[in-house]
Amino acid sequence: MAEALFPHALFLLFVLSNLGFHANAQARGTRSAFFVFGDSLVDNGNNNYLATTARADSAPYGIDYPSHRATGRFSNGLNIPDLISQHFGWEPTLAYLSPELSGQKLLVGANFASAGVGVLNDTGIQFVNIIRIYQQLNFFHQYQQRLSALIGREEAKRLVKNSLVLMTLGGNDFVNNYYLVPYSLRSQQYAIEDYVPFVISEYKKVLQRLYGLGARRVLVTGTGPLGCVPAELAMRSENGECSAELMKAAALWNPQLVAMLDQLNGEIGSKVFLAANTNQMHMDFISNPEQFGFKTSKIACCGQGPYNGLGLCTALSNLCSNRDEYVFWDPFHPSEKANKLIVQQILTGTNTYMYPMNLTTAMNIVDSRS
Repeated sequence: MAEALFPHALFLLFVLSNLGFHANAQARGTRSAFFVFGDSLVDNGNNNYLATTARADSAPYGIDYPSHRATGRFSNGLNIPDLISQHFGWEPTLAYLSPELSGQKLLVGANFASAGVGVLNDTGIQFVNIIRIYQQLNFFHQYQQRLSALIGREEAKRLVKNSLVLMTLGGNDFVNNYYLVPYSLRSQQYAIEDYVPFVISEYKKVLQRLYGLGARRVLVTGTGPLGCVPAELAMRSENGECSAELMKAAALWNPQLVAMLDQLNGEIGSKVFLAANTNQMHMDFISNPEQFGFKTSKIACCGQGPYNGLGLCTALSNLCSNRDEYVFWDPFHPSEKANKLIVQQILTGTNTYMYPMNLTTAMNIVDSRS
Protein backbone atom coordinates (compact mmCIF):
# COMPACT_ATOMS: atom_id res chain seq x y z
CA MET A 1 0.00 0.00 0.00
CA ALA A 2 1.40 3.32 -1.02
CA GLU A 3 1.98 4.81 2.33
CA ALA A 4 5.03 6.17 4.08
CA LEU A 5 4.13 4.60 7.23
CA PHE A 6 7.43 3.62 8.45
CA PRO A 7 9.21 6.81 7.81
CA HIS A 8 6.26 8.78 8.63
CA ALA A 9 6.32 7.50 12.06
CA LEU A 10 8.75 9.78 13.32
CA PHE A 11 8.19 12.22 15.90
CA LEU A 12 6.47 10.40 18.59
CA LEU A 13 4.96 12.92 20.91
CA PHE A 14 4.11 11.52 24.17
CA VAL A 15 3.09 11.97 27.72
CA LEU A 16 2.08 9.76 30.54
CA SER A 17 3.28 6.94 32.67
CA ASN A 18 4.44 3.38 32.47
CA LEU A 19 3.83 0.90 35.14
CA GLY A 20 4.13 4.12 37.04
CA PHE A 21 1.32 5.62 35.00
CA HIS A 22 -1.20 3.02 36.08
CA ALA A 23 0.19 2.99 39.59
CA ASN A 24 -0.25 6.75 39.81
CA ALA A 25 -3.71 6.50 38.28
CA GLN A 26 -4.73 3.87 40.78
CA ALA A 27 -3.31 5.93 43.63
CA ARG A 28 -5.60 8.75 42.55
CA GLY A 29 -8.54 6.38 42.19
CA THR A 30 -8.76 6.93 38.43
CA ARG A 31 -8.85 4.75 35.35
CA SER A 32 -6.66 5.18 32.29
CA ALA A 33 -6.81 4.02 28.68
CA PHE A 34 -4.93 4.15 25.36
CA PHE A 35 -6.24 5.88 22.22
CA VAL A 36 -4.65 5.76 18.78
CA PHE A 37 -5.20 8.09 15.81
CA GLY A 38 -3.54 8.33 12.43
CA ASP A 39 -2.56 6.26 9.41
CA SER A 40 -1.32 2.80 8.45
CA LEU A 41 1.68 2.96 10.73
CA VAL A 42 -0.77 2.54 13.61
CA ASP A 43 -3.98 1.18 11.99
CA ASN A 44 -4.84 -2.16 13.56
CA GLY A 45 -7.82 -3.12 11.43
CA ASN A 46 -10.34 -0.32 10.93
CA ASN A 47 -9.89 -0.45 7.16
CA ASN A 48 -10.90 -4.13 7.20
CA TYR A 49 -14.45 -2.85 7.56
CA LEU A 50 -14.22 -0.34 4.68
CA ALA A 51 -14.43 -0.67 0.90
CA THR A 52 -10.89 0.51 0.19
CA THR A 53 -7.67 -0.77 -1.34
CA ALA A 54 -5.75 0.49 1.72
CA ARG A 55 -6.02 -2.82 3.56
CA ALA A 56 -3.68 -5.37 5.11
CA ASP A 57 -6.16 -8.15 5.83
CA SER A 58 -4.66 -10.93 3.74
CA ALA A 59 -1.50 -13.03 3.81
CA PRO A 60 1.40 -12.61 4.17
CA TYR A 61 0.55 -9.67 6.47
CA GLY A 62 0.50 -10.94 10.05
CA ILE A 63 2.82 -13.86 9.33
CA ASP A 64 4.64 -13.24 12.64
CA TYR A 65 1.64 -11.93 14.60
CA PRO A 66 0.74 -14.20 17.55
CA SER A 67 -2.20 -15.65 15.58
CA HIS A 68 -0.08 -15.85 12.37
CA ARG A 69 -3.03 -14.30 10.57
CA ALA A 70 -3.53 -10.95 8.86
CA THR A 71 -5.31 -8.52 11.18
CA GLY A 72 -5.25 -5.26 9.22
CA ARG A 73 -1.89 -4.19 10.66
CA PHE A 74 0.62 -3.12 8.00
CA SER A 75 3.30 -5.30 9.51
CA ASN A 76 4.59 -8.84 9.60
CA GLY A 77 3.76 -8.77 13.32
CA LEU A 78 3.21 -6.16 16.00
CA ASN A 79 3.06 -2.43 15.29
CA ILE A 80 4.04 0.49 17.52
CA PRO A 81 0.76 0.71 19.49
CA ASP A 82 0.90 -3.05 20.13
CA LEU A 83 4.43 -2.78 21.47
CA ILE A 84 3.59 0.16 23.71
CA SER A 85 0.63 -1.74 25.15
CA GLN A 86 2.76 -4.87 25.55
CA HIS A 87 5.51 -3.02 27.39
CA PHE A 88 3.13 -1.56 29.94
CA GLY A 89 1.12 -4.72 30.35
CA TRP A 90 -2.01 -3.22 28.83
CA GLU A 91 -4.58 -5.14 26.86
CA PRO A 92 -4.22 -4.26 23.15
CA THR A 93 -6.72 -1.69 21.89
CA LEU A 94 -9.37 -2.83 19.44
CA ALA A 95 -10.15 -1.10 16.16
CA TYR A 96 -13.03 1.30 16.75
CA LEU A 97 -15.06 -0.28 13.94
CA SER A 98 -14.64 -3.75 15.38
CA PRO A 99 -17.92 -5.24 16.63
CA GLU A 100 -15.94 -6.62 19.58
CA LEU A 101 -15.46 -3.10 20.98
CA SER A 102 -18.30 -2.91 23.48
CA GLY A 103 -19.02 -3.20 27.19
CA GLN A 104 -15.94 -3.49 29.40
CA LYS A 105 -13.66 -3.49 26.34
CA LEU A 106 -14.36 0.24 26.05
CA LEU A 107 -12.36 0.79 29.23
CA VAL A 108 -9.17 -0.30 27.45
CA GLY A 109 -9.43 2.53 24.92
CA ALA A 110 -9.75 2.33 21.14
CA ASN A 111 -7.80 2.59 17.90
CA PHE A 112 -9.33 5.04 15.40
CA ALA A 113 -6.48 5.00 12.86
CA SER A 114 -7.09 4.38 9.17
CA ALA A 115 -4.46 3.57 6.56
CA GLY A 116 -4.05 6.20 3.86
CA VAL A 117 -5.09 9.31 5.77
CA GLY A 118 -3.15 12.50 6.29
CA VAL A 119 -3.58 15.87 7.91
CA LEU A 120 -5.32 17.19 4.76
CA ASN A 121 -8.67 15.86 3.59
CA ASP A 122 -7.46 15.51 0.01
CA THR A 123 -4.59 13.22 1.06
CA GLY A 124 -5.17 9.59 0.08
CA ILE A 125 -8.18 10.32 -2.13
CA GLN A 126 -7.20 7.35 -4.31
CA PHE A 127 -8.14 5.06 -1.41
CA VAL A 128 -11.71 6.45 -1.40
CA ASN A 129 -13.24 5.04 1.79
CA ILE A 130 -10.87 5.79 4.64
CA ILE A 131 -11.50 7.43 8.00
CA ARG A 132 -10.12 10.93 7.61
CA ILE A 133 -8.67 12.55 10.66
CA TYR A 134 -11.63 14.72 11.62
CA GLN A 135 -13.91 11.70 11.30
CA GLN A 136 -11.53 9.85 13.63
CA LEU A 137 -11.98 12.67 16.12
CA ASN A 138 -15.75 12.52 15.64
CA PHE A 139 -15.56 8.81 16.45
CA PHE A 140 -13.59 9.71 19.59
CA HIS A 141 -16.45 11.97 20.66
CA GLN A 142 -18.89 9.16 19.91
CA TYR A 143 -16.72 6.76 21.91
CA GLN A 144 -16.90 9.10 24.91
CA GLN A 145 -20.69 9.11 24.70
CA ARG A 146 -20.69 5.32 24.72
CA LEU A 147 -18.24 5.30 27.61
CA SER A 148 -20.37 7.76 29.58
CA ALA A 149 -23.34 5.43 29.21
CA LEU A 150 -21.21 2.66 30.69
CA ILE A 151 -19.46 4.37 33.63
CA GLY A 152 -21.02 7.83 33.90
CA ARG A 153 -20.03 11.18 32.42
CA GLU A 154 -17.59 12.34 35.11
CA GLU A 155 -15.77 9.03 35.31
CA ALA A 156 -15.55 8.95 31.51
CA LYS A 157 -13.98 12.42 31.51
CA ARG A 158 -11.44 11.29 34.11
CA LEU A 159 -10.56 8.19 32.11
CA VAL A 160 -9.92 10.23 28.96
CA LYS A 161 -7.90 12.84 30.87
CA ASN A 162 -5.65 10.17 32.36
CA SER A 163 -5.22 8.26 29.11
CA LEU A 164 -2.35 8.03 26.68
CA VAL A 165 -3.01 9.25 23.16
CA LEU A 166 -0.89 8.38 20.13
CA MET A 167 -1.19 10.51 16.99
CA THR A 168 0.64 9.50 13.79
CA LEU A 169 0.15 11.73 10.74
CA GLY A 170 2.13 13.59 8.10
CA GLY A 171 3.92 11.16 5.81
CA ASN A 172 0.94 10.60 3.54
CA ASP A 173 0.57 14.32 2.97
CA PHE A 174 3.79 13.98 1.00
CA VAL A 175 3.85 10.51 -0.57
CA ASN A 176 0.10 10.25 -1.13
CA ASN A 177 -0.52 13.87 -2.00
CA TYR A 178 2.23 16.37 -2.87
CA TYR A 179 4.56 13.82 -4.50
CA LEU A 180 1.93 11.25 -5.52
CA VAL A 181 2.07 12.19 -9.21
CA PRO A 182 4.16 14.69 -11.18
CA TYR A 183 2.57 18.13 -11.18
CA SER A 184 0.06 17.23 -8.47
CA LEU A 185 -2.49 19.86 -7.56
CA ARG A 186 -0.80 20.65 -4.26
CA SER A 187 2.63 20.94 -5.91
CA GLN A 188 1.10 23.41 -8.38
CA GLN A 189 -0.37 25.43 -5.50
CA TYR A 190 2.69 25.45 -3.22
CA ALA A 191 6.44 25.24 -3.36
CA ILE A 192 7.53 22.62 -0.83
CA GLU A 193 8.87 25.40 1.42
CA ASP A 194 5.33 26.82 1.60
CA TYR A 195 3.45 23.51 1.62
CA VAL A 196 5.08 22.30 4.84
CA PRO A 197 4.02 25.28 7.00
CA PHE A 198 0.55 25.08 5.46
CA VAL A 199 0.15 21.43 6.52
CA ILE A 200 1.69 22.17 9.92
CA SER A 201 -0.88 24.92 10.47
CA GLU A 202 -3.67 22.48 9.63
CA TYR A 203 -2.13 19.87 11.92
CA LYS A 204 -2.22 22.35 14.79
CA LYS A 205 -5.99 22.63 14.33
CA VAL A 206 -6.29 18.84 14.54
CA LEU A 207 -4.34 18.75 17.80
CA GLN A 208 -6.33 21.64 19.23
CA ARG A 209 -9.49 19.68 18.49
CA LEU A 210 -7.99 16.62 20.17
CA TYR A 211 -7.16 18.69 23.24
CA GLY A 212 -10.71 20.05 23.22
CA LEU A 213 -11.98 16.48 23.38
CA GLY A 214 -10.12 15.96 26.64
CA ALA A 215 -6.75 14.51 25.63
CA ARG A 216 -4.04 15.57 28.08
CA ARG A 217 -1.26 13.06 27.38
CA VAL A 218 -0.37 12.99 23.70
CA LEU A 219 2.22 11.16 21.70
CA VAL A 220 2.64 12.57 18.19
CA THR A 221 4.66 11.05 15.38
CA GLY A 222 6.05 13.21 12.63
CA THR A 223 7.62 11.98 9.44
CA GLY A 224 10.81 9.99 9.06
CA PRO A 225 13.19 9.47 6.15
CA LEU A 226 10.48 9.46 3.49
CA GLY A 227 12.94 9.28 0.63
CA CYS A 228 14.61 6.08 1.90
CA VAL A 229 11.67 3.66 1.87
CA PRO A 230 11.86 0.88 -0.75
CA ALA A 231 8.86 2.27 -2.65
CA GLU A 232 10.62 5.58 -3.22
CA LEU A 233 13.94 3.89 -4.02
CA ALA A 234 12.17 1.82 -6.67
CA MET A 235 10.59 4.89 -8.27
CA ARG A 236 13.24 7.58 -7.79
CA SER A 237 16.67 6.07 -7.06
CA GLU A 238 19.31 5.16 -9.62
CA ASN A 239 21.94 3.64 -7.35
CA GLY A 240 20.16 3.04 -4.05
CA GLU A 241 20.45 6.61 -2.80
CA CYS A 242 17.53 8.17 -0.91
CA SER A 243 15.32 10.60 -2.80
CA ALA A 244 16.71 14.09 -2.18
CA GLU A 245 13.32 15.71 -2.79
CA LEU A 246 11.53 13.64 -0.17
CA MET A 247 14.38 13.90 2.29
CA LYS A 248 14.19 17.67 1.96
CA ALA A 249 10.47 17.50 2.77
CA ALA A 250 11.21 15.46 5.91
CA ALA A 251 13.98 17.87 6.91
CA LEU A 252 11.54 20.79 6.64
CA TRP A 253 8.68 18.98 8.37
CA ASN A 254 10.22 17.69 11.57
CA PRO A 255 11.66 20.93 13.05
CA GLN A 256 8.46 22.80 12.19
CA LEU A 257 6.40 20.09 13.86
CA VAL A 258 8.43 20.41 17.06
CA ALA A 259 8.13 24.20 16.97
CA MET A 260 4.36 23.94 16.53
CA LEU A 261 4.07 21.53 19.46
CA ASP A 262 6.16 23.84 21.64
CA GLN A 263 3.85 26.67 20.66
CA LEU A 264 0.79 24.61 21.53
CA ASN A 265 2.23 23.65 24.90
CA GLY A 266 2.99 27.31 25.57
CA GLU A 267 -0.56 28.32 24.74
CA ILE A 268 -1.94 25.54 26.96
CA GLY A 269 0.53 26.24 29.75
CA SER A 270 1.52 22.60 30.16
CA LYS A 271 3.58 19.95 28.35
CA VAL A 272 0.64 18.05 26.92
CA PHE A 273 2.69 17.17 23.81
CA LEU A 274 6.15 15.60 24.08
CA ALA A 275 8.29 14.68 21.06
CA ALA A 276 10.26 11.60 20.10
CA ASN A 277 12.69 12.03 17.24
CA THR A 278 11.82 8.79 15.47
CA ASN A 279 13.27 10.28 12.30
CA GLN A 280 16.73 10.00 13.84
CA MET A 281 15.87 6.57 15.23
CA HIS A 282 15.06 5.38 11.73
CA MET A 283 18.12 6.97 10.19
CA ASP A 284 20.36 5.16 12.68
CA PHE A 285 19.52 1.75 11.32
CA ILE A 286 18.89 2.88 7.75
CA SER A 287 22.44 4.29 7.68
CA ASN A 288 24.04 1.35 9.47
CA PRO A 289 21.67 -1.65 9.36
CA GLU A 290 24.32 -4.22 10.30
CA GLN A 291 24.93 -2.53 13.66
CA PHE A 292 21.34 -3.33 14.59
CA GLY A 293 21.33 -6.86 13.24
CA PHE A 294 19.69 -6.12 9.88
CA LYS A 295 20.90 -7.43 6.55
CA THR A 296 19.42 -4.57 4.54
CA SER A 297 17.62 -1.26 4.94
CA LYS A 298 16.94 -0.81 1.22
CA ILE A 299 15.09 -3.97 0.17
CA ALA A 300 11.63 -4.75 1.56
CA CYS A 301 10.98 -8.23 2.85
CA CYS A 302 7.72 -8.49 0.91
CA GLY A 303 7.19 -6.97 -2.54
CA GLN A 304 8.37 -7.09 -6.11
CA GLY A 305 10.45 -5.11 -8.56
CA PRO A 306 13.54 -3.06 -7.65
CA TYR A 307 14.13 -3.18 -3.90
CA ASN A 308 10.83 -5.13 -3.64
CA GLY A 309 9.39 -1.64 -3.70
CA LEU A 310 6.71 -1.82 -6.38
CA GLY A 311 3.04 -2.57 -5.85
CA LEU A 312 1.45 -4.26 -2.87
CA CYS A 313 2.64 -7.05 -0.61
CA THR A 314 0.53 -10.06 -1.61
CA ALA A 315 0.62 -13.84 -1.54
CA LEU A 316 2.30 -13.66 -4.98
CA SER A 317 5.08 -11.27 -3.86
CA ASN A 318 8.68 -12.10 -3.10
CA LEU A 319 8.84 -12.94 0.60
CA CYS A 320 11.97 -13.14 2.73
CA SER A 321 12.43 -16.08 5.10
CA ASN A 322 13.80 -14.07 8.05
CA ARG A 323 11.86 -10.86 8.66
CA ASP A 324 14.25 -9.80 11.44
CA GLU A 325 16.96 -9.18 8.84
CA TYR A 326 14.93 -6.44 7.11
CA VAL A 327 14.28 -2.87 8.25
CA PHE A 328 11.23 -2.73 5.97
CA TRP A 329 8.49 -5.30 5.90
CA ASP A 330 6.80 -4.00 2.74
CA PRO A 331 7.51 -1.08 0.36
CA PHE A 332 6.53 1.50 2.99
CA HIS A 333 6.23 -0.03 6.45
CA PRO A 334 8.81 -1.12 9.02
CA SER A 335 9.22 -4.68 10.18
CA GLU A 336 8.24 -5.70 13.69
CA LYS A 337 11.92 -5.72 14.67
CA ALA A 338 12.34 -2.13 13.46
CA ASN A 339 9.23 -1.13 15.42
CA LYS A 340 10.73 -2.71 18.54
CA LEU A 341 13.90 -0.65 18.19
CA ILE A 342 11.86 2.53 17.76
CA VAL A 343 9.76 1.85 20.85
CA GLN A 344 12.87 1.04 22.89
CA GLN A 345 14.32 4.46 22.09
CA ILE A 346 11.02 6.08 22.97
CA LEU A 347 11.17 4.39 26.36
CA THR A 348 14.82 4.98 27.25
CA GLY A 349 16.38 7.26 24.62
CA THR A 350 18.54 10.28 25.38
CA ASN A 351 17.65 13.86 24.47
CA THR A 352 18.90 13.15 20.96
CA TYR A 353 15.79 11.06 20.49
CA MET A 354 13.30 12.22 23.12
CA TYR A 355 12.34 15.81 23.93
CA PRO A 356 12.22 16.93 26.65
CA MET A 357 12.41 13.47 28.31
CA ASN A 358 12.01 9.81 27.42
CA LEU A 359 8.81 7.92 28.01
CA THR A 360 10.03 6.08 31.09
CA THR A 361 10.66 9.41 32.79
CA ALA A 362 7.42 10.92 31.54
CA MET A 363 5.39 7.94 32.69
CA ASN A 364 6.40 8.53 36.27
CA ILE A 365 5.13 12.10 36.37
CA VAL A 366 1.98 12.48 38.44
CA ASP A 367 -0.37 14.66 36.43
CA SER A 368 -2.25 17.46 38.18
CA ARG A 369 -3.76 19.16 35.14
CA SER A 370 -7.45 20.00 35.17
